[in-house]
Amino acid sequence: MSLASATFHLFRREWMLEQRQKYALYGMLLYVVSTVFVCKFSFRTIQEVPVWTALFWIILLFASVTGIARSFAQENRGRLLYLYSLADPRALLLAKLLYNTLLMLVLGITGLCMYAFLIGYPVQDTAMFSVSLLLGCCGLSMVFTMISAIASKAGNNFALMAILGFPVILPLLLSIIRLSKTAADGLGWSVAMPYVWMLLVLNITVGALVYLLFPYLWRD
Repeated sequence: MSLASATFHLFRREWMLEQRQKYALYGMLLYVVSTVFVCKFSFRTIQEVPVWTALFWIILLFASVTGIARSFAQENRGRLLYLYSLADPRALLLAKLLYNTLLMLVLGITGLCMYAFLIGYPVQDTAMFSVSLLLGCCGLSMVFTMISAIASKAGNNFALMAILGFPVILPLLLSIIRLSKTAADGLGWSVAMPYVWMLLVLNITVGALVYLLFPYLWRD
């Protein structure tokens, strides 16, 4: 079975497992919506663009922690051993990355719609903000999928997950917030391109590292 075919079938497996455990997806959506409601009742309206962007990405950050961090934690040892004998570990990784990225995009778009409807939408350049949302969701899904895979080999130690995630998440989150603020201020692509390139480099670097190292990690 080719890598693409195995990835497709494993992606379908992830989707079917999510359909059986709909409470997990609904729980993440409920977290995003309820957090936005709390922000609405606490702030009413947010006039400062930096506060608006930072708060939005903090909501998505914690949603990704609760949602994507369980990616490998929900796999028991017997199931992983069965998958190890059945498919290429890179196919499993790609399937989880694709599914987690799709999940983050759903959470991001849902959160943005609720956030804009209840709190306001001060963004002047929607196209640029869409790019920041896409790159940010991809980056968060890659980072937390990688950390979930490492933590699963350490007994699903979530303290280890937090320690490993902080130095990677910090530059990613700062770049996302700065690009989103640039889009909200409408400063133009000439100002935004350094942040776009930074996010692309971070995403490609994290993706390449986890793609190359995951087979050795899974073998142990």
